[in-house]
Amino acid sequence: MCDGQRFSCLLLKKADLPLEVTLLLIAGMMMLIAGILLFPVSAGTLPFYENGLYGLFLFIIALQIVTLGKTPFGDLHRSGLILALGVTVAAVGIVTCFIPDIFSRLPRTLLCISLGPGAFLLLLQMCVARGKLRIWIKEGGFFRHLIAACSTVYLLSMAFALLIWKQSLPVTPVAAIVALLSGAAIVYLAFVLRKIYGMYPEAERPGIRDGGLSTDQALILLTGIFMLLLGVLLIPVSLGLLPFAGSAQLGLLMVIFAVKMLASGNTPIGPYPRSWLLILSGLSCAALGIISCIIPGILVRHLTALIGMFNTLGGILTLHLPTFS
Repeated sequence: MCDGQRFSCLLLKKADLPLEVTLLLIAGMMMLIAGILLFPVSAGTLPFYENGLYGLFLFIIALQIVTLGKTPFGDLHRSGLILALGVTVAAVGIVTCFIPDIFSRLPRTLLCISLGPGAFLLLLQMCVARGKLRIWIKEGGFFRHLIAACSTVYLLSMAFALLIWKQSLPVTPVAAIVALLSGAAIVYLAFVLRKIYGMYPEAERPGIRDGGLSTDQALILLTGIFMLLLGVLLIPVSLGLLPFAGSAQLGLLMVIFAVKMLASGNTPIGPYPRSWLLILSGLSCAALGIISCIIPGILVRHLTALIGMFNTLGGILTLHLPTFS
């Protein structure tokens, strides 16, 4: 078998990617892309939509809360209260993306609390909680990578929180480097967790139906919140009463598409098996969406055409013509 055939077989092979790893990959990609883009932004060669980054960050935090019960302060059962918290954070993130400066300090405050005190508490829990640091040290092996990955992610999260504590994120090479390091650490943690979940499947928290919602239903809920807020906000926007960030709206929609593709194989043109080809396609969609959220106007035409093509193909492929007997 030639190399091309092996590569094709690998792309079509079923992908075993837990939901937690999927969300970490998207979060890591967001920070890596933000870090890369902050260099030309700091040089004045690219525009920067700060609210787009903050809103997208909050939406990813909400995804972890609603789908996994993983809050910035620790893992919790997905009760009705936790789901309500996740939906609220998602709504704040969505509106922050859509409407520039509609919230003054709320998104920044939420992020600072999540990344600062939240990361500190997670680091403290890792050190003192049963079944974590002491067990990981005792087990050794790949768990040492888990200790290094978690510690690095928590420390860099606190550093990023300090950067955004002031009125706005300082667009400097230092901020870009911190974002790049954070993204690399999150991606590293994602690969470590995938390895550990492969060795110890019982350690994975599957998308169980606690809180009355499965993972698919949780994603549908967040998509519904997105569409509802978009419809409501477009009324004052169309009347000229509010500004609107169309680039961030398209970008966030692409990220939602990507999460559905990566989590369950649900693409805009129908459900497909979760192969590595589908995973790469989902990550590509996420990358385009992240760029569109952070850099205003740069991909509006392309994403409009791409989403239009998705909707058209999805409608054609899912169209069921009536049959007559």
